[in-house]
Amino acid sequence: MATSTAGTATRETPPPQAPTSQAPAPVITALHLLAAGGGRNLLAAGGGVHAGWNPWSDVRQMLAYHFMVNALRAGSITAVAAGLIGWFMILRGQSFAGHTLAVVGFPGAAAAIWAGLAATWGYFGACTAAAILIGSTSYRRPGGEAAGESALIGTVQAFALACGLLFVALYKGFLNSLTGLLFGSFLGVTDSQVLALLAMAGIVVAVLGVIGRPLLFASVDPDVARARGVPAPLVSAAFLVLLGVATAEVSQITGSLLVFALLVMPAATARQVTPRPALGLVLSVAVALLVVWVGLGLAFYSVYPVGFYITTTGLVCYLGSAATRRVATRRRTARQTARPAPSGRVS
Repeated sequence: MATSTAGTATRETPPPQAPTSQAPAPVITALHLLAAGGGRNLLAAGGGVHAGWNPWSDVRQMLAYHFMVNALRAGSITAVAAGLIGWFMILRGQSFAGHTLAVVGFPGAAAAIWAGLAATWGYFGACTAAAILIGSTSYRRPGGEAAGESALIGTVQAFALACGLLFVALYKGFLNSLTGLLFGSFLGVTDSQVLALLAMAGIVVAVLGVIGRPLLFASVDPDVARARGVPAPLVSAAFLVLLGVATAEVSQITGSLLVFALLVMPAATARQVTPRPALGLVLSVAVALLVVWVGLGLAFYSVYPVGFYITTTGLVCYLGSAATRRVATRRRTARQTARPAPSGRVS
């Protein structure tokens, strides 16, 4: 501590103060707190996030944050594409292929981050390339096509996981988004990412609208469709590419390991309710939107990750539809059993 004397007065020079940095923007603060543990951490830090008894007030409070608006936009776009593609995936029995494409998205995103690119490019590039590989080689095997496809898909999945671990190891810094790549995150979705998702979803819906009828025909009865001149191999390969693009979109919300929450559960729920294609597609999209909205809302006001809430909501929808269908089937069987035999029958 320095002192100076002027006459009889003594003045103490204050110690030098450490330079202070400007406080971060409120949105960045909210992002960091939510990434560390949901809306309750934001509330504890004075961010003002709290759930009340008025749902409209809670929704307005959630939409006050721009990153939540982008998360809802991206989630809604993804839900529409996933609901449509997932219904055909369930119909064709290609859930294993969808899971493998989701796993492939993990090394693609990790490689993009390692190369200094956005993870979005890695998701779309890896999933689309794997879909083209599976679609161009598995269907052409004469006889035992399903077995050949399953073997190829399993091989691609194992190699993809190994590549993912390699790129994570090659990344010299701290890959703090690793959990988000595997289990999903709704934080940090930018306006440009929303536009990219919208463009890719528009392409998926447009192409699906073109090949939808022959794809349905080839999925229900491939032999008859082939005899009627439907190019089944080409249609199947095109659908796998669409599945890869949709998987890349869903992975950015649910993560690579929880893709089935939007690709399988809404479509499986719709299949439990109705076998009609048009109604099933609409219901699949509606359930996917409900799952995304509820999951994001619960994650915003909670300390737990968004992937858990999306998956749990989808499971509740599926179990509810399955239980309803079972009860309806039992009642229908009981009515048919109790129906009296027609009179006048000659024995």
